[in-house]
Amino acid sequence: MTDGVEGLFARTEEFPNQAAQARLTALVGLDETKDRLVADAVVLLDPTFISDWSTRVHGQVIPAVRALLDRTPLFIFAGDVGVGKTELAEVLGQAIARESDTDVTLYPLSLTARGRGAVGEMTTLLTRAFERVSKDFARARRANGKAVAMGVLLIDEADALAQSRELAQMHHEDRAGVNALLRGIDGMRTDKLPVLTILCTNRIGAIDPAVSRRAASVVMFERPTHAQRAALLTRLLACTKLQASDIDELAAATGSRAGCDYGYTYSDLRQRLVPEIALSAYRRGVAVDMAIALEVTARTPPTRPFDLAG
Repeated sequence: MTDGVEGLFARTEEFPNQAAQARLTALVGLDETKDRLVADAVVLLDPTFISDWSTRVHGQVIPAVRALLDRTPLFIFAGDVGVGKTELAEVLGQAIARESDTDVTLYPLSLTARGRGAVGEMTTLLTRAFERVSKDFARARRANGKAVAMGVLLIDEADALAQSRELAQMHHEDRAGVNALLRGIDGMRTDKLPVLTILCTNRIGAIDPAVSRRAASVVMFERPTHAQRAALLTRLLACTKLQASDIDELAAATGSRAGCDYGYTYSDLRQRLVPEIALSAYRRGVAVDMAIALEVTARTPPTRPFDLAG
């Protein structure tokens, strides 16, 4: 990683790298979503891949491909807190780099650049952020359209920047910020820069319709299913005394149940439940077993759902 550029971004990250690959591998249960997004991103950032495919199998670049290439390289990841959307957004560049055999740079927009603590500066800072990314990738495409480098601009908690301008209570500065966001996204599309913008939000209903309409893909992230919880617990609790039947029972215990109609998030399992299971066994000086796992689960409730309606 490198330090943020001009205070506009958190620490930028270059892909591929081993640490990002480890994080990508740890995203259990999101393989199908990840694979689809990577394929879409590679095509959006380097149209030569799908143009070559069309020419090879159809003998020409078919109209469907031309229509596809008119899409804006913008993804919106929406869903509850802790369901993996930001984690995937932060390491998607790793998968894109491996798939395309092209270096990818991640630009996470910093809290300062998002206008927090700097009232009246959000529009200027957003504009500067897009200008900086555009400058970095102005020559990242060959004459034939082939990308020699790619970028990912990540805006987390995007509803703070891209909330609907239809809201009556919206401040004029916030409206200007949404306009600046749209100009930046449209500008990179018009200039055909190999840069993917990813917006993450807990409130998809709060995103301005003009932003949502531009997205090539809007992905709703859900809490893990029983099978996904079991897969993650199997990996995290490997080498303990827990058997496959124990893992299945624990996966059931971390799902919806009487008195609670929602289950655990990925973050609940990875950052709260499993670490506490290990610590509980450590404090007692014994091995992790099912009794401890169930005891900890009983006193570690899942995170309450965030209101997605906005």
